[in-house]
Amino acid sequence: MIKLVIDGEPVAASRPRVTRKGWAYIAPKYKAYKDRAHLIVRNQYKGEPLMGALKVKTTFYRSVQKSVSKSERNRRLSNEHRPIFKPDIDNLFKAVTDACTGVVWHDDNQIVSVQMEKMYAEEPRVEMEVHEL
Repeated sequence: MIKLVIDGEPVAASRPRVTRKGWAYIAPKYKAYKDRAHLIVRNQYKGEPLMGALKVKTTFYRSVQKSVSKSERNRRLSNEHRPIFKPDIDNLFKAVTDACTGVVWHDDNQIVSVQMEKMYAEEPRVEMEVHEL
């Protein structure tokens, strides 16, 4: 099993944008997050990219908004209330799996089983466990 932690607020993968002249580009916020996450993963995992089928468990911890009351903040941190707002969990997953491609595995099509959760935490981060099947 491989454990990885990507510190910082999770960022969702975005669709490529197109300029008026027809050039496609990736949103700067997503590109910066993916590049940073790729470096973090590369520093944490020193082995060869995995080749077979994989199971990936991912937990996305996001920070609690500053605008909520103290009692609501406590409910969110105790997981009584979970983050049901955007971004979508599948877009968050896409961002971290893209960052792991070429480092932890050759291609994210090797992932055959997933478990994902969104939670609140004092310190935003992404925690991943990768299991070879």
